[in-house]
Amino acid sequence: MTKVITYGTYDLLHQGHINLLRRAKELGDYLIVGVTNDNFDRNRGKLNVRNNVLERVEAVKATGLADQIIIEDYVGQKIDDIQKYSVDIFAIGSDWEGKFDYLNEFCKVVYLPRTEGISSTMLRAESQDIVKVGIVGAGRIAPRFVSETSCVSGVEVSAVYDTDFGRAAAFVVEHDIPDVYRDYDKMLGEVDAVYIATPHLTHYALIRQALEAGRHVLCETPMVLNGDEARELFALAEEKGVILMEANKTAHCPAFNHLMVMIKSGVIGDVVDVEASLSKVWGDKTLREFDPEQAGGSLFELGSYPLLPIIKLLGTQYDNLNIYSRIENGVDVYTKGVFRFKNAVCSFKVGLGVKTEGNLVISGTKGYAYVPSPWWKTDYFELRYENQNDNKKFFYKWDGAGLRYEIQEFASCIVNKRFSSARLRRRESVCMAEVMQQFIERKNFMEI
Repeated sequence: MTKVITYGTYDLLHQGHINLLRRAKELGDYLIVGVTNDNFDRNRGKLNVRNNVLERVEAVKATGLADQIIIEDYVGQKIDDIQKYSVDIFAIGSDWEGKFDYLNEFCKVVYLPRTEGISSTMLRAESQDIVKVGIVGAGRIAPRFVSETSCVSGVEVSAVYDTDFGRAAAFVVEHDIPDVYRDYDKMLGEVDAVYIATPHLTHYALIRQALEAGRHVLCETPMVLNGDEARELFALAEEKGVILMEANKTAHCPAFNHLMVMIKSGVIGDVVDVEASLSKVWGDKTLREFDPEQAGGSLFELGSYPLLPIIKLLGTQYDNLNIYSRIENGVDVYTKGVFRFKNAVCSFKVGLGVKTEGNLVISGTKGYAYVPSPWWKTDYFELRYENQNDNKKFFYKWDGAGLRYEIQEFASCIVNKRFSSARLRRRESVCMAEVMQQFIERKNFMEI
């Protein structure tokens, strides 16, 4: 039997892909197709990929040409796969002529002719409407959003609105954005989506207004501070046929997502404990983060991040949550929460006036995962075991400010009409809002 292997992204599967697969199939008796995973594509700069890896695998499977489909995860995997599957021929498109000659040491390399006049890039250019985004709030985060958007295909910042019109006007001049608006409703009439980066207490009204206007919404975390409001807004978004997504950059970080998948697959056994912490020591107490009238404090400002791994791994159905806080001038400068789940106990710590290590430790029945500070910008983690020879280290790339990952997912959800992202599901955002609500209502709460 002659085994043939080929690789590709297979985004927006088209006739050119099918022709290439057919030509590869004709070279032998058994065709293995490697589909690049989402993280691998990002590492190669392919943030313009429209379909996620599961959708792309299903598309390749539907052609009926692949005898076996595998996922390409890392650089150098082609050599490993050729040896693992006893491959005789490596086939790839002729636009890669010469790039894979090094594989001749392991098997025969064949460059196949491409179908002229068609490519995924061309199809994206022809079919992809630009998502015009209006920024709401020209504060500290907004400049990073503008620069990160330039890294994502199909998304364009086209307008800015801020209650301080002078600040918004200066912002559009500095960042070369086409329009600035005094009136939020008028901007909603000119954009496809909004990115909301305003103080926490304004989020609910701004989101609702945008959804009522039929606009997609990406809102900075915490999206809202009340579970009922979160449920209401997600229901409204689905009713209006638009996307509402919470902009938690860690949730969309490639390394963090890989860690979550690995933990759920059982590499450290059953999870019995998660410890996550995040803190900053800011001397300027005039900042919004220290104003109780603007929902200041460490839990509202930082809490969504350490809550994320707990909820992702243990779910939203916990038995109990106790909250302990140090309060100064009406805001919590330090808060610790302890969750009790059916078979696990988890804790988180956040501080704006108390410094802590900032690690993430996930304990299991076979081993544990360790992510050093700043774990919320995950680019490295370890799996550790009783036998240290079994320990593994994983390294990743964190690009720019990290917002490009959430922007890309937001655009992908819009294009594919996915109302919920697997990286941060709606029920998980609701659960985070419920924790904020419990703190506001001082349930199971003790001041220290």
